[in-house]
Amino acid sequence: MPKRFRKEGVTIPVVRLQGAIMAGGSQFRPALNLAAVAPVLEKAFSDKAAPAVAISINSPGGSPVQSRLIFQRIRDLAAEKNKRVLVFVEDVAASGGYMIALAGDEIFADPTSIVGSIGVVSGGFGFPELLKKIGVERRVYSAGENKVILDPFKPERESDIDYLKSLQVEIHAVFIDMVKARRGSRLADDPDIFSGLFWTGQRGLALGLIDGLADMRGEIRRRYGANAGLRLVSPARGLFGRKVPGVGSGLLALAGEGAGAASIGALSELAEEKALWARFGR
Repeated sequence: MPKRFRKEGVTIPVVRLQGAIMAGGSQFRPALNLAAVAPVLEKAFSDKAAPAVAISINSPGGSPVQSRLIFQRIRDLAAEKNKRVLVFVEDVAASGGYMIALAGDEIFADPTSIVGSIGVVSGGFGFPELLKKIGVERRVYSAGENKVILDPFKPERESDIDYLKSLQVEIHAVFIDMVKARRGSRLADDPDIFSGLFWTGQRGLALGLIDGLADMRGEIRRRYGANAGLRLVSPARGLFGRKVPGVGSGLLALAGEGAGAASIGALSELAEEKALWARFGR
């Protein structure tokens, strides 16, 4: 081990990324996105004495755009600051969560973690029959024949579904290319890897999706010595001492926030986020 890594008191900065990945978010409903994580990543990678940055991920996925942006920011900072990136999966790093994990030079997980789900999914609800039952008439005025494509208040059209699927295929191809570029020869020759299936950490190791089964503290001490420490890089605190949402934050229940915060839109997004976690039994 190089001498500079063996000096007394080597400390590795840790960034904890948790939650569904989506644009927006607030103090009341945190979200994981580039705007939320960028300042914390900058702070972690600016530690000149640290040979590496450890990133803990616990996410069922979400926006492919935000996932790629976070992935790219981590890789850019790693190159700029000459740091090794070690990713550690907690409960789940699936779909967009796994896309972010690809930013690691090495990925570790617990044997019971969930990894993978390399695919693209879109979901929603349709309400055309409900409107008829309650006597509501939908009125939409648009210029452009496809401006109201996939309107949830109108019956589905096959042409709309075909178009959505064509977009999914394109995004899936980008995801596949990222996995192949980052994992390379470590990937097993198994067609199911890109099918959207997800696996335990133990199976993920056999497929080449991760590099080892380890916890963060144990792996850091194995690499940098028994005296190596971890330093959690926390987000800045806003008004009233609340953390900026998205980094090291969990899902806030709306039940105790009052009717004002619990809007129909917020409840819908909350249900969607819970559905993301439920896919993986978490």
